[in-house]
Amino acid sequence: MAELPVPDLPPARCSGRFTISTLLGMEEGGRGPYTPTEGSSCDSVQPTHLSSSTLCTRTFGYNTVDVVPAYEHYANSKGVDDARKGRPSLADLHSILKVTGLCRTHSICGIHWPCCCSLRCVCDGSLCLLPLGVVTGAVPTAHPQEGPGRRQNPAVSRCVLKQSVASRDSCLKSTLTCLALVPQPDPGRLRTSVSDLQQSNGLPEAGPEAGLEEAEGEPGRDSVPEPVRFGWVKGVMIRCMLNIWGVILYLRLPWITAQAGIALTWVIILMSVTVTTITGLSISAISTNGKVKSGGTYFLISRSLGPELGGSIGLIFAFANAVAVAMHTVGFAETVRDLLQEHNSLIVDPTNDIRIIGVITVTVLLGISLAGMEWEAKAQILFFLVILVSFVNYLVGTVIPATAEKQAKGFFSYRADIFAQNFVPNWRGPEGSFFGLFSIFFPSATGILAGANISGDLKDPAVAIPKGTLMAIFWTTMSYLVLSATIGACVVRDASGSLNDSVAVGSPGCEGLACSFGWNFTACTQQQSCRYGLSNYYQSMSMVSGFGPLITAGIFGATLSSALACLVSAPKVFQCLCKDQLYPLIGFFGKGYGRNSEPIRGYMLTYAIAIGFILIAELNAIAPIISNFFLCSYALINFSCFHASITNSPGWRPSFRYYSKWAALFGAAVSVVIMFLLTWWAALIAFSIVVFLLGYVLYKKPDVNWGSSMQASSYNMALSYSVGLSEVDEHIKNYRPQCLVLTGPPNFRPALVDFVGTFTKNLSLMLCGNVLIGPRKQKMTETQLMADGHTKWLMKRKIKAFYTDVVAEDLRSGVQMLIQAAGLGKMRPNILVLGYKRNWQTASPQSLEDYVGILHDAFDFKYGVCLMRMKEGLNVSRVLQAHVNPTFEAAEHPKNGTGSRAAPGTAVEPTTSASEQQASTIFQSEQGKKTIDIYWLFDDGGLTLLIPYLLGRKKRWGKCKIRVFVGGQINRMDEERKAIVSLLSKFRLGFHEVHILPDINQKPRPEHIKRFDDLIAPFRLNDGFKDEATVNEMRQGCPWKISDEEVDKNRAKSLRQVRLNEILLDYSRDAALIAITPPIGRKGRCPSSLYMAWLETLSQDLRPPIILTRGNQENVLTFYCQ
Repeated sequence: MAELPVPDLPPARCSGRFTISTLLGMEEGGRGPYTPTEGSSCDSVQPTHLSSSTLCTRTFGYNTVDVVPAYEHYANSKGVDDARKGRPSLADLHSILKVTGLCRTHSICGIHWPCCCSLRCVCDGSLCLLPLGVVTGAVPTAHPQEGPGRRQNPAVSRCVLKQSVASRDSCLKSTLTCLALVPQPDPGRLRTSVSDLQQSNGLPEAGPEAGLEEAEGEPGRDSVPEPVRFGWVKGVMIRCMLNIWGVILYLRLPWITAQAGIALTWVIILMSVTVTTITGLSISAISTNGKVKSGGTYFLISRSLGPELGGSIGLIFAFANAVAVAMHTVGFAETVRDLLQEHNSLIVDPTNDIRIIGVITVTVLLGISLAGMEWEAKAQILFFLVILVSFVNYLVGTVIPATAEKQAKGFFSYRADIFAQNFVPNWRGPEGSFFGLFSIFFPSATGILAGANISGDLKDPAVAIPKGTLMAIFWTTMSYLVLSATIGACVVRDASGSLNDSVAVGSPGCEGLACSFGWNFTACTQQQSCRYGLSNYYQSMSMVSGFGPLITAGIFGATLSSALACLVSAPKVFQCLCKDQLYPLIGFFGKGYGRNSEPIRGYMLTYAIAIGFILIAELNAIAPIISNFFLCSYALINFSCFHASITNSPGWRPSFRYYSKWAALFGAAVSVVIMFLLTWWAALIAFSIVVFLLGYVLYKKPDVNWGSSMQASSYNMALSYSVGLSEVDEHIKNYRPQCLVLTGPPNFRPALVDFVGTFTKNLSLMLCGNVLIGPRKQKMTETQLMADGHTKWLMKRKIKAFYTDVVAEDLRSGVQMLIQAAGLGKMRPNILVLGYKRNWQTASPQSLEDYVGILHDAFDFKYGVCLMRMKEGLNVSRVLQAHVNPTFEAAEHPKNGTGSRAAPGTAVEPTTSASEQQASTIFQSEQGKKTIDIYWLFDDGGLTLLIPYLLGRKKRWGKCKIRVFVGGQINRMDEERKAIVSLLSKFRLGFHEVHILPDINQKPRPEHIKRFDDLIAPFRLNDGFKDEATVNEMRQGCPWKISDEEVDKNRAKSLRQVRLNEILLDYSRDAALIAITPPIGRKGRCPSSLYMAWLETLSQDLRPPIILTRGNQENVLTFYCQ
């Protein structure tokens, strides 16, 4: 970070550089944000650097913590919710700095430091003093006897570290948090990294990128050598040019020029280059949209499109590069074999000679690669120079006057009429078509990813990849165009090669262009037996050149350089894939060695694959699949650029601006078309492998988050559909039960979660709500820590639901917040689901009032209500949590107590609930041929029928028979049953078994009535014959109490609940589930204790789960089609 001069300013008194008053204002003591803290003066030391200034710096009228933006705060940030983020939150600053944030001079190890962040550790009360100068490189205050400030030496730095780091981990973490507040200095200053502090205390490093920053010359420490890094010329341009140039340049381009003519050959070249150029532009855009690490093509695609497509293409791309090593090596071995055949010096036989030469060659290339990237780069430069010399040799040969031997083979130097004849096509043979020749030439235009594949070894990938790749495409394109034009202007299509075919110019019977040059090739042309000429002789470049062996050396350099580039690319890409752990059993090959983290194990794997394909010894069998794999990579790179652009993500900000999203889409489509033009069966194989690997990653769902464009696209689609949904009026046919479930921590009540998750999965919204009761400041940290853990628990349980929590002073106000604020647009809850309060008889009266008040609030906000009661209870927690809601079964386990505030240290880590063993519930098991009994006692709109119907559609409940019970009169049972069956048939619910309950209004048994009276006895006022004023005074402080008048007025309703319980025990004792419409207590007329007594009486002694469902008088079923 650049040093900024600080003007001479008078000393200022302040509250210290890192006091909370500069951020949040003083909340204690009534001091304002600019009021000085007593005894906290800043020493009048003349600052020499901005980072070491003890003055209170003001920006836009406010005191600031960081004078300039800190690079590490942005470089270390991973995700929004990543626990390893570098910048502390304002809440962190407040909790740490309010202890003490004095700006004083401390003398440590004989050196006076101008500003120190002092933290009093919670662990043991000791005082941790860590001078900020150790971290920021600040110049210490001058000692009175020593004159001007001096820079500390490394030994003093180590001394300060040993004294400043406390022995307890919690103290160290507080110290590290303090370090995060410090603006980072320029790289030239002495600095101790956070990883030093962690290692000194035995803690793991902050992350994979955290390195140990050593002081130069520090005694007892070996300096770590710098890894080799390449610039854009040596690392990208030369590497790409060597990989693009290949055997086709020397052996096939002259033949293509003869077949297609110069004009169409240029069209073929430019079409191929268009695809590679568009891909190069896409690579440039992606590589400049953030920091690029090792992994090359895989890294670019995976971080852009996500692990699904990135992982699949990374695996096949690494494999394709490994096979490409064999392909280029076999091409080299064939050339050597041909030379040996010309001199009758075969080793064994033509096929085995290719194998022997190939194995020896790839072994030598492996040795070069293992020697290190520096040696590999030197070898590539050597090959590059050889190819350049061969090009110069060829161009010189075109201007040298042709000898008789060369003229006999069709070379006549530059002639306009030869250029004119070769300008137009002359198709021959089965491959004589435009697309046939295009499929042959296109592989020679590939290789543009060679530089990107070693992105981890580049000094600045964001600069090197765009510049080097595009320059390589430009220069190789020029070389192809020049070569086709020059050789097409010098050599005729057919020649015999015989010196006896020379004739006088204008001789009769001579046909063809060569007659005007004194050569008669008519006979071999007519018989199609010419051995030489562009159309027949693949070694035309060698024949034209000034010195033929240099062209052979160029062929060797092109093949060996391409093989070496692929041998380096494959392990580098595969190493990054192994480290991401997307696929099993490959992590072994991800280990790096040496200063460049060389994947030696990956080299050996690539070597083994290459040897296996070299033993095939057939070039034509290897090439098609490789070309399709490379094209598949091009298509995905272009699609990545298009997709990232079309999603309009704010994070898509490439510094390379010369790209077009529509051009990228065109490049992706053309790449796919070319795949099928080259070899259709190989294209199908490539797509099949990609789809298989894609499906595997989708199934495994790796725990990675790279901020891919797929996430941005998902957000865009969700936002668009949510807004579009708000524009459509609701209809009863589209009604969905969208549930707000008061679970507390979801893992505390798994049965409640499973029940709602069963009928809402892939159907409607489910939102798990949790109310954290307590002071906001205390609970805010807790809610941030626990939210991720609860969400992971839901995902691990395969529950498709959201989790949200609120902090409130009491339960009812928190639930009111959830009811009013939960949801988005039309995706808002319309049903409140909560567990039955089993401990209502022993709970505090206020919690009882809150519970019943929540039910009334739900109805007031037009919610339906669903209560669930299970015989064994819902709460499965055995350890009291700091955020448990006391109103929901906090006293279910007496050993846990009844309060909501646990002792310090009982809170669970955020990931604990996700990693612990999942509790099994009845809603996760097969129900068999049981019954689901519905007691539709009140017409609430049909919600009591709809939820069991949705439950019965699921596989685990599909065999259950659904029975519907309704009240009726004994003398009209048949008529009423027919009416209900007719109504249900129009609802199309498939409920055919209907039972009429004529005895629903009968008087219950006396012992059951007495049990109810005993239940409400502790809650009665027993006001007797007291006057109304006295009764109101008695009710003033205890509104949950039941007066004698209220008992009498609600006597019939109370007896009805007793009778219903008897009916439930008679008919549904062995049911899988009971759904019943609960009674409703009038607000202000029915005390909460009486209402809870009704619910208790209605649902007691029942073995199956009972669901008490009450709609809000809104129809949720209809038998109309419009």
